[in-house]
Amino acid sequence: QVQLVESGGGLVQAGGSLRLSCAVSGRTFSDYAMGWFRQAPGKQRELVAHISSRDITHHADSVKGRFTISRDNAKNTVYLQMNSLKPEDTAVYYCAARRGTSWYLSEYEYDYWGQGTQVTVSS
Repeated sequence: QVQLVESGGGLVQAGGSLRLSCAVSGRTFSDYAMGWFRQAPGKQRELVAHISSRDITHHADSVKGRFTISRDNAKNTVYLQMNSLKPEDTAVYYCAARRGTSWYLSEYEYDYWGQGTQVTVSS
């Protein structure tokens, strides 16, 4: 069973930065594609960024140039560096995983999810 544990959320002022981490259990982390999603109150969950098992990345237009997804296979960890944060980035952020070498941009394509971490950006 794969388990994901997020950390790094919190309260930050607009313009500030946070780095989210997601630690993944299991010995074959390098075989997994990873995604960061977020869900704001009253809104549907949306993809923020994706990194394939081959290190190809995709960022949503709303965060492009501000957020960066990366992974460290030696540490079984995926990161989301968030800079120039805006109040509209406020949400619960989830990491997700699935095995495969393709791109997976829909939440329905992921098999494993973390518990979520709250990010609040004050104006």
